[in-house]
Amino acid sequence: MKSLSFAAGAALFACAATGFSQTQAACGSALDAPLRSRGTLTIESRPAGVEIVGTDHDTIHVTCTADDPETAENVQVRFSGIADNGKLTISGGYVHRGDLKIRVEVPRETSVRVRMSAGQVTVDELTGDKDIALTAGQITIRAAHGWDYRRVDASVDIGEVNAPAYGADKGGFFRSFTKSTSDGEYLLRAHVMTGEIDLLGGNAKAE
Repeated sequence: MKSLSFAAGAALFACAATGFSQTQAACGSALDAPLRSRGTLTIESRPAGVEIVGTDHDTIHVTCTADDPETAENVQVRFSGIADNGKLTISGGYVHRGDLKIRVEVPRETSVRVRMSAGQVTVDELTGDKDIALTAGQITIRAAHGWDYRRVDASVDIGEVNAPAYGADKGGFFRSFTKSTSDGEYLLRAHVMTGEIDLLGGNAKAE
């Protein structure tokens, strides 16, 4: 028993020393946790509409809404990790009526990795690396104040890749779009098995 208590205490001390934290909320309640600028966020979500928005605050703020509040109570939002490297998990049962919508506000300079089976992912005014993959649905990445990517890889198995920043619009089977620029800073990878990818940004220099 003493050894078990010692191990538990050591684990708690290690979590405190590294700044590791875990926060959880049911859909309908907001979730807030520290997340530093230039950090990394991984999002793993059940099917939903996920909107990721850049802000000027060093926190992550998550809200969850659904047309069916009773069913939405079964959806859980959990953040774990440290302020430089966090993970957001959205899990739960099927939402019987209406759409499940998740809004994730993060520091404007944040690198994100998103994995979801089906739904829609929208990224607005976020600077950093992006790695987003869906089985079915739509990925939209928007930036009105610059498009600073060193390499862009966007592909669909069935669907459309629309990249007006590069003057590209490709539809059909196994469509892909790849561009590089020597003076860019970030990496962008987006893949949808069946669906659409829209890259909507300022004019980009392509080589």
